Amino acid sequence: MTLCVGEKEYEASWSGNAVAARVAEEIPTGNALVLGIGNVLLGDDGAGVKLVERLRSELGAEAATFIDGGTIGFALLSYVEATDSMLVVDAAELDSTPGTVALFEGSAMDRLLASVRRRTVHEVGLIDLLAMARFQDCLPSRRALLCIQPARIVWSDALSAPVEAAFCGAIEQARALLERWRVG
Repeated sequence: MTLCVGEKEYEASWSGNAVAARVAEEIPTGNALVLGIGNVLLGDDGAGVKLVERLRSELGAEAATFIDGGTIGFALLSYVEATDSMLVVDAAELDSTPGTVALFEGSAMDRLLASVRRRTVHEVGLIDLLAMARFQDCLPSRRALLCIQPARIVWSDALSAPVEAAFCGAIEQARALLERWRVG
């Protein structure tokens, strides 16, 4: 089977082990992982992936390891294992106005993900991915979840106007967080 992560293609087994060693070698030591989650064919659900593309473009590829995580999978564990700083970007139900941006760091991220109410369609996959990282004792010590309130999740490759307009503020929050992690 072929596995696509970001712009790279790998031959992989179902366990993903064939990918893990090669992926870890590609991540510069100390580089933050910026992981965009979402389905770009479902309108605002693709906000995480599209925002990570924009972050890579505006901050430069050397600012972090930028990954299109799609709708998430366990093959992403090798990226999580290789970093101590991880920013996950996703569309999420925040019970707020469409385009609202919220950042949850460390224990706040953990509490959000542990809450009974699911806020993103990818949350279960993210919870499982982080649980595997905890089990392997490689959960990033610095982790955050940057969320954007969607307006609509429908068959479309376009973002709604409020979500698109929220990208400037989301980029600034991501930039400030990555800079703080780089200095700290």
